[in-house]
Order: sequence, then structure tokens, then C-alpha cells
Amino acid sequence: MPGPSSDPTLAEAVIAGDRRALARAITLIESQRADHRAEALELVDALRGAGRQALRIGLSGTPGVGKSTFIEAFGLMLTGRGQRVAVLAVDPSSSRSGGSILGDKTRMERLSRDPLAYIRPSPAQSTLGGVARRTREVVTACEAAGFEVVLIETVGVGQSEVMVSEMADLFVLLMSPAGGDELQGVKRGIMEIADMILVNKADGELLAAATRTCADYAGALRLLRRRAQDPGGFPKAATVSALDGTGIEAAWDDMRALADWRKAQSHWQARRAAQARNWFEEEVRQGLLARLSADPVTRAAMAELGDAVARGERNPAAAAAEILASLAGRSK
Repeated sequence: MPGPSSDPTLAEAVIAGDRRALARAITLIESQRADHRAEALELVDALRGAGRQALRIGLSGTPGVGKSTFIEAFGLMLTGRGQRVAVLAVDPSSSRSGGSILGDKTRMERLSRDPLAYIRPSPAQSTLGGVARRTREVVTACEAAGFEVVLIETVGVGQSEVMVSEMADLFVLLMSPAGGDELQGVKRGIMEIADMILVNKADGELLAAATRTCADYAGALRLLRRRAQDPGGFPKAATVSALDGTGIEAAWDDMRALADWRKAQSHWQARRAAQARNWFEEEVRQGLLARLSADPVTRAAMAELGDAVARGERNPAAAAAEILASLAGRSK
């Protein structure tokens, strides 16, 4: 008679490094069905019990900067060193099927064939900022599966940089040279949360432009107040070339140095704790919104007041206050 190990649970299979089990686990986590959600919560709890942690690197940048090309070169460099790398590529969603549009596996062909790498495109769906709502839980699954580095590539639509910084250990902003008014292309708020700015395409005819752009960013970063959780020299700007690999190993060395310093100074765990609290609060907010949408009385009242607001008969803020007051009264 076969023993229990021959028919492991999904969590056990993921922790054992079964790639198909990981794919099934992520599909379950991303499912929007209520019955699947209950199963997913149990699964995530079981996976957290593995106690594994990866270096979570968020990566974003303007369209056309070469994020996928950079991630492939960066990932291949890491797997070449024997490290296991997971790439969570959050894609824009199809308005019809809700699925991913860009299909990053087709744009990272060599990395997708690497046995030490795992690429999972995930639809952003309606989530603001281009970060899938369940990305945090997918990261937990990848960590439990034994991946040592998890790269979170976002759509790069503005708010995504802030959201990915709340689930990553390091946030890298990828920029391109010769784009014109480079510094105006990045808001101060985004630069303040970036741990590194990498100017890509620093090769060939663009090398000189990339060097100048990097110097501009480095100067701008020096004007920002140094953060308590960073050592001297961070945040920093550097040039890289995803085409010929120049600067990629140096960028990785800088990332590891920053991560090691934060661990030694106890900033690492404090950041993880703050992220866990943020995750909890976001789940509460999303759960409340879901309940509001599902409640027929509230839905009818919002439709009626929404029509009155649209006709100019009601003040939007006052109408919202009326809805909230009615909910408070019903909860007593």
C-alpha cells in the first residue's frame, strides 16, 4: 500500500519544489471564486509554515525601457550562479477574459526554459497600480517552493511603484537614456521610494547618453534626504545594459550589500512587519468593499443616491455620508 508521501497535499508538494503544484497553488490563490478563497487561505497558512524567505525585488519603469529584457539578463545571471529565481510579471488584463495580455513568457524565452527559473504572468485585473491583489500571497507560495529571489515586475502605470514597494524588500526603478527631460519623467515621490535607479540601454550609441542620464539621477538622489534604513551611498543610480550584460553583476552586488546592511541593522524585519500590517489593513478594506457590493440594500441605496448626485440634486460628499451613516445604524 502506498504511503502518505506518495500522495502529498498541495502545500507539501509546493514545499517539495513541485513546479506543477506551484502553478496549481497560484491559480487557486488568484481565483475569485468564494469557495476557492477559503481553500487558498488555508493553503497560504500552510505555506507560511515552511518558514522560507526570499529576497523580494520590485522592478518597474516606463514603457519601452526594456524591463523584460533586463529581467531575463538579470535572471540568467542569477541562475548561472546556482540561484533559483521566480518572476511574477503583472500584466495588463483583457477586458473580455480577465487574462494577461502581454505574455511575458514569450518575451523571456531563454529564462523561461531555465530549470532554475519560474515565470508566472498574472493579470492586474481591476487592481489600481497594476499590481495583482493576490501578488503578496503568490510571493509567499514562491518562497515556500524554495525560490531564493522573487522579482515582481509591474505594469508601470504610476501607482504601481508605491504598491510594489509595500511588498518588496528592494525597489528598483529602470529608466532609459535619451528620453528627453529625464528627471521630469520621474516624480519625486517615486524617486524617494526607489532603492536603486538603473539606466538601461547603456551600450552602443546610447552609452554616452546613458552616462549623462545616470549622473542626472545621481545628482537628484543626493538632494533627497538620506533615509535612516539606508547606508551611505544609497539610494543610488547606475548604468546597465541588458543587451551585453554590462553593469548587471555590479547592480546585483549593490542589491545584496543593501539587503545585508538592512538585516544587520534590524531594518529588514521591521520593514517586513510593516508590510504585513499593511497587507492586513488592505485585506480589511477590500473585504468591506466586497460586502458593500454584495449587500442588496446598500447597492440599491447607492444606485438611488448615485443617480441623484449625477442629476446635481445631491452633494457627493453628503450622499456618501448618508450611506455610511445608514451602515453604522444597521450594524448596531
